[in-house]
Amino acid sequence: MTISQLLRRSPRIAKMSPPNYMEPVDDENNNNNGDTDNNENNNNMNGGASFGDEEFDSENQEDGSTQNPRTGKRKRYHRHTQQQIQEMENFFKECPHPDDKQRKELSRQLGLDHLQIKFWFQNKRTQNKNHQERHENSQLREENTRLIADNHRYQKEFMRALCPKCNIGRTAVSEMSLEEHRLRLQNAQLTEEIHQLSRYTVKAVMRNPVMSPPNQAPPFEPPKITNGSIRNRLVSNIGSVKEADKPLVIELAVGAMSELMALTQTSEPLWKGGVYGAILDVNEYTRNFQNGHGPRPVGFRTEASRETAIVLMHHMDIVHRLMDVNLWSTMFAGMVGRAKTHDTLLTGVHGNLDGTIHLMTAEFLVLSPLVSTRESYFVRYCKQLSEGLWGVVDISIDHLIPNLEYKCRRKPSGCLIKDMPNGFSKVTWVEHVEVDDRGELHDMFKNFLNSGQALGASRWIATLDRQCERLAIMKASNIPSMEPGGHITVTHNAKKSLLKLVERMSRGFFDGVTASTADVWCNLPDYTGDRVRVMTRKSMNDPGKPEGLILCAAHSFWVPVTPITVFDYLRDENNRSNWDVLFLAGTPQKLTHIFNGRDTRNCVSLLRSPNTRQSEMMMIEESSIEPTASFLVYAPLDVPSIEKVLNGGDPDYVPLLPSGFAILPDGMAQPGKAGGTLVNVSFQMLVDSSPSGRLTFSSVSTIESLILEAANKIRAYFTPQTP
Repeated sequence: MTISQLLRRSPRIAKMSPPNYMEPVDDENNNNNGDTDNNENNNNMNGGASFGDEEFDSENQEDGSTQNPRTGKRKRYHRHTQQQIQEMENFFKECPHPDDKQRKELSRQLGLDHLQIKFWFQNKRTQNKNHQERHENSQLREENTRLIADNHRYQKEFMRALCPKCNIGRTAVSEMSLEEHRLRLQNAQLTEEIHQLSRYTVKAVMRNPVMSPPNQAPPFEPPKITNGSIRNRLVSNIGSVKEADKPLVIELAVGAMSELMALTQTSEPLWKGGVYGAILDVNEYTRNFQNGHGPRPVGFRTEASRETAIVLMHHMDIVHRLMDVNLWSTMFAGMVGRAKTHDTLLTGVHGNLDGTIHLMTAEFLVLSPLVSTRESYFVRYCKQLSEGLWGVVDISIDHLIPNLEYKCRRKPSGCLIKDMPNGFSKVTWVEHVEVDDRGELHDMFKNFLNSGQALGASRWIATLDRQCERLAIMKASNIPSMEPGGHITVTHNAKKSLLKLVERMSRGFFDGVTASTADVWCNLPDYTGDRVRVMTRKSMNDPGKPEGLILCAAHSFWVPVTPITVFDYLRDENNRSNWDVLFLAGTPQKLTHIFNGRDTRNCVSLLRSPNTRQSEMMMIEESSIEPTASFLVYAPLDVPSIEKVLNGGDPDYVPLLPSGFAILPDGMAQPGKAGGTLVNVSFQMLVDSSPSGRLTFSSVSTIESLILEAANKIRAYFTPQTP
């Protein structure tokens, strides 16, 4: 349609004011059905009518020749106020695609018609799109000009090129040196690789480049992807992604890495000092970052923290453990339950992990039966950022799956790992999640979760540091130990076997004390106890557990003393008879004591019962302490099993039923004020040597009474007696 035809059909257009994002409200003769895509197309084809400065009033009519011949009505326009424009601009930054409910709410707040709000957002999106296209076209024209100039220059150089042998005539390809020919082939190969990867690259810049550190290139802004566009294209079944959908997910991962870099490089006002590490200022974050997640869902709360530490492990070892789901879940056994890699969307360049993207699910847990696990579906992206500096970042995509209910989503979270001398690494960890735990969070654990100590960056860093310690000592040629009185001789190989045994013992304890479903534990359907969680499992053909029917009980309670006080009390063998039913006859005898950490309280001990009737029963025990949690884990063993380990036998074939304590802060500590302790205890016992045996009420009652008796004795010891 020509311009003259448009003017004849709509003579009002020539009289319109310059664009200011204002939209006319349809009168009663407008048959617009409200479809967003149609509205945007119609407004753009209306000669700019929807961008007028004024809005029209269809109720006001005048007689005269200036009336529209089609409607018989004259339209009067009014400008939006600056306050109305500013409010809509602010909302547009958070949500450029408001739904019908949001538009009605804006209409009520700003005193505008519902359709005015709708058209304003349509036109604003169109203008942004046009502006972006003009900017990209300008960049492409500049790039094209540069390439043309380079081409002309190369042609002139080629015409002047001489033979390297005789300096006469142009150089033939066959006369090139072998090195030059190899470099040309390598350059062509690299150019092709860049072309293949370019479709996954995000070309967006952060809205606030001032936040970048000096002398560094500004980090990329995460891609602005609307939920609706991805939801319509992403597969419905979790575990795989269609080939056509992979670029969308990869864009999200690349943007998450850029955001992680920015979060680790900035300080105040984005990060504020807290009792348990740096805490993210959510308002400052919202102003400076945009990503594919969109606004925080209603009812969700934010947990975001950052921590840095120097750990004793080579930086590439850390990267490999983070990218191997089995090694990752083992290293963070007290924080990660079920974990699985479903797919690899991108593989690393030149055979390493640089550029690898995994599609994963994981279950994040707290060491208590009273705290529900957090399940997340996310991608993990690994990237070498510079020489000796790597980044590993997670970002959830479960919120993009249609009809999928989720209660936890991981915003860009992960770590930067920098190589340090002598096998050390500097790790900066950022943990940023949005979680909905309304109605599920026990009052006893609210402060612990809200403080960020449960699953925050400080917890991840502390666990990583402790595990690096354990692995370094296990590999050491001279493991320090104390053997009082020469009761037992422990060789170097025997020490390594004992350390491997207690590592498996700790993982078994974590499975029993949490609410994770990673193991094959089953809740008892008819059990009505509200203080103790009781579960059962059948062990068959498992060399690491005794065969038969196993019962596990877990319980949590609070004491008004610091965690270190509780830990020191429990690890002291002189106090053992006060709470442990296995050592009621007196103080156990310590046969050996192996250190496995910088702190001497991090150790493995072999204990023997003073009861002569239990002389064939021994106990292996590990005490472990870190800034965010401490543990006392133990398991009874018979003498033949201990001798098997000490003689170099495979510790994976020693059956264990671990019990113990996870000692956590209650989140109430403040500067100058000590908080209390959350004690989480778990017992496991074999109730029938046959896997097909039946569970009796007597067995459940026995394990429940044992765990409550131990808890009550510990609580009574630390609770002041009132007269």
